[in-house]
This record gives sequence, structure tokens and C-alpha cells, in this order.
Amino acid sequence: MRLLDVLRRLPQPVTATRLAAETEISLRQLYRDIATLRAGGALIDGAAGYGYTLTEDPALPPQSFSRLEIEALLLSVASLGDLGDENLAEAGRNALARIIGTLPDRQARQAMHATMHSWRPPAVRAAITIDLEILRQACWDEQSVRIAYRDRSGQRSEREIFPLGMSYSPRTLMLVAWCLLREAYRTFEVACIEGLQRGDNSFRPRRAELLRRYIAASKTD
Repeated sequence: MRLLDVLRRLPQPVTATRLAAETEISLRQLYRDIATLRAGGALIDGAAGYGYTLTEDPALPPQSFSRLEIEALLLSVASLGDLGDENLAEAGRNALARIIGTLPDRQARQAMHATMHSWRPPAVRAAITIDLEILRQACWDEQSVRIAYRDRSGQRSEREIFPLGMSYSPRTLMLVAWCLLREAYRTFEVACIEGLQRGDNSFRPRRAELLRRYIAASKTD
């Protein structure tokens, strides 16, 4: 699956050396994996010394989109690069590559020759020093985290929270959470979190109800 992902994502034809480097395997293993994929129904053109092109992917069902839908997908994924979260942007590019890999030839060519592009002045974003993957996983797992936080006045605090969701804006990333210290909702600027580690408390299946209450309270403020 990693090899298929690379073949979908990189400009083709892709050399064996590049494929081996991207998938962190030896050239000998790469040639065996290419043969395995071909035996499984993948149509991969090319050979050692010439590069490889994935022309038919058996792992993906056929898709169909209008030209405007294709342009909208391309614009949406491109905008992820403005959020300062490279892992998120890469995930979007990989997902888009899978989608394009399922399109009929005519629509795939339309994706290659998109006419709509967006541009905005680069925003100055505060640097995030914590591992966002830990925070994302805690949100998905509905598991508490312990944070060390320094607010804009410079005051530092440590607390355990239930992370309910993250909100991206052009300039910052905010975390909505239920604070176990204050027993109340709090929003934290992620760039101001100086320390982060997984907690021991699960809030499953309370997340949906906590979010509903937060949204209802926000509407009345």
C-alpha cells in the first residue's frame, strides 16, 4: 500500500531509486513488490532504468466528478498548505492523489490542467512546538491530555483537559477543551502550549455531548 501511495502521488514515471527511497526499502525488495502488485492486478508500465507509471490501480474503485468538482478539490487541498500543519497538508495531497488515480483519463487530464488557483499573502503564524500528532490522536481516542500552558500575559499553568476539537484560522490554531482543573470549557492557543503528554482519563462517549453543550453556550454568548 505504501508503494501504491507513492506511485499515485509522485510525478510519473518514477525511477526505481526514488521509489525505494520513498518507501525505505532496497531496490531488490522494490522489484519484488512491483511484481507482486502486477500479479495482483495493478497495471504498472515501465521497467528498471526507465521508471514506472501506475496506469490502473486495482485498490481503488472508479470515481467520477464534474470539472468544477475537480477544481474545488484541488483548491481545497492546496489551501491546507496555508495552515502551518505540514502533516495535514501531506495527508490532503495523498488523499487527492488517490482520488485522481481513480478518475477516467479525460477527468485525470482535467485535474492535471486545472485553471483555478488561489493565492494569498503568507500569514505570520506562531510556531507550534508540541507534537500535533499526539494531540490529534487524543481527540480521536477521546483521551485526556496534560498540558503546560503559557497565556498571553506570560502566566504559566499546568492542567489536564479533555481535547474536544481543533480550529484552524489563517493565523493560529485553537484547541477547544473541557478543563478538569476549572470544570469548564476553555480555548487554548496551541502555539502557547509548552508541554503535552497523554493523560489517563477517557471521556468516551461524552465528547459529542460536551461539544453540543459548548456550541449551545457559544450561541447564547
